[in-house]
Amino acid sequence: MAKKKTPPTEPAVAGTLIDNVDGLTPDGKGGIEHFDGFLIGADGHIAEVYHSGEKRPQRVDYRLDGQGRVVMPGMIDAHGHVMATGFAKMTLDLSATKSLDEALSRIAAWTAAHPDAPWILGSGWNQMLWGLGRMPTAAELDGVTGGKPAWLTRVDGHAGWANSAALKAAAITATTADPAGGEILRVAGSRKPAGVFVDAATELVANAVPRPRPEDRDTALGEAQLAFLAQGVTSIADMGTSIEDWQAFRRSADLGHLRVRIVSYAAGIENMRLIGGPRPTPWLYHDRLKMNGLKLFLDGALGSRGAWLKQPYADSAGTTGLPQMNQTQLGNLMSRAAIDNFQVAVHAIGDEANATVLNAIDELSETYTGDRRWRIEHAQIVDPDDFARFGTHGIIASMQPQHEASDRVMAEARLGPDRLTGAYAWKSLAAAGATLAFGSDTPVEPALPFEGIAVAITRQGSDGQPFAGWQPQEILSREAAINAYTTGAAYAMFAEDKLGRIAKGYDADFLFVDTDPMLATPEQIRKTRVLETWIGGQRAWAAAQDENMTAEKPGEAP
Repeated sequence: MAKKKTPPTEPAVAGTLIDNVDGLTPDGKGGIEHFDGFLIGADGHIAEVYHSGEKRPQRVDYRLDGQGRVVMPGMIDAHGHVMATGFAKMTLDLSATKSLDEALSRIAAWTAAHPDAPWILGSGWNQMLWGLGRMPTAAELDGVTGGKPAWLTRVDGHAGWANSAALKAAAITATTADPAGGEILRVAGSRKPAGVFVDAATELVANAVPRPRPEDRDTALGEAQLAFLAQGVTSIADMGTSIEDWQAFRRSADLGHLRVRIVSYAAGIENMRLIGGPRPTPWLYHDRLKMNGLKLFLDGALGSRGAWLKQPYADSAGTTGLPQMNQTQLGNLMSRAAIDNFQVAVHAIGDEANATVLNAIDELSETYTGDRRWRIEHAQIVDPDDFARFGTHGIIASMQPQHEASDRVMAEARLGPDRLTGAYAWKSLAAAGATLAFGSDTPVEPALPFEGIAVAITRQGSDGQPFAGWQPQEILSREAAINAYTTGAAYAMFAEDKLGRIAKGYDADFLFVDTDPMLATPEQIRKTRVLETWIGGQRAWAAAQDENMTAEKPGEAP
């Protein structure tokens, strides 16, 4: 009697099967694709993506039942400041203060709680939120700092508030001249420094502040990573990396502690040379770290009236801002980077600053051909006549939706009603051919990509105002907003073939979240809770575990 044949056993497949999920991902064409399972290869890349009814392997190394939870790609922050984010968590935070009196109270409490601190350091103040109608003064700060030097950076990073002890430590007196591209605010009717320094003038005080120790930088990096992972940020473009920052990134990666992917843009030519040498670096540490290019500043910020405008400020007719250099100087620096194939990212907020960068790109593009992906960081106020120029050379518009919600009232005061059509003009720039890459500018705004998506699709703040959205012609579709935080941000850093999608061959960076951003209300999107953050096929963070845990083995239970 013949033996009954045993069906062949399906061979085991190496990797992790994430199954039974409600998945969504950019489709690479501007839309959103849905799926319900995917396979992560042993190398940490996506091996297959499965849709409803498609067969998936029965034998795998690991299998994780997603229990119907929403899965989407990790968020990419196209513009942030990694170390500044960490240091902001280690020093005095004034971002929540609503009045000068509240700020002074917090400063006094912090001073009393840190008797051994040689300086009182902090950030986040905003005189516009205080309804002050002016900048704060050194005399006001003197009353709560006990004679210690204090240096507190404004929320936008483009102004700082010093007390008398800090002025003395920095040897700043009435005879100290305003540096090029900066302003020392003076006591009315005199040359005496009033206590606030704008743009390039901030260096006069900042240079006197004790430099952080390497171990301080290591701690700051750890704090920043935890903040990013908890909000679903798996990759970030670090705008303004110093050689000290880079070494902190390398130390963390050497120890296996660098979980978030960091793409660096050096703070000026000297740091570019020290970090990259003759060319951008390749991806290092299993695609955790890379140095792409150069970050330059052309102007300041609207809040401190440093943004470079074509016409005077509506609320200060005597100024058009504080340009940091002219077009020739900018072009020379951009050329120095481009000749060695470094990508160039230029901070430009005012309409004159944006026009100047566009002029420089027009000239440089005649010499530096190929895929340059010139980046304009912020592009907050653009003359509508210049919209089309963003598309001419495929410029990256690296923008931050949260700024629109935070700054709209201030922007109205600074610009007046006739210049608002070019403010935070996401949809117009995309229609002109620019690639939108969204970020937060953390720590100026916290790295909250889901809040950014909610702002992008409503042009409203968390209070639901204004009712129909501010400059509502610039409202984006949900697809466009999600793409700007994923594929657009990846493209902006030359990583569109590996980051931003859950697709075959891509790095397995993804999130479990409690909200589907394609179906939820804007308020629900804003309150999205990240349940788990996975990077390279490993779980890097989970809401249910200790935040200090290291990345786990794939598929292991919490």
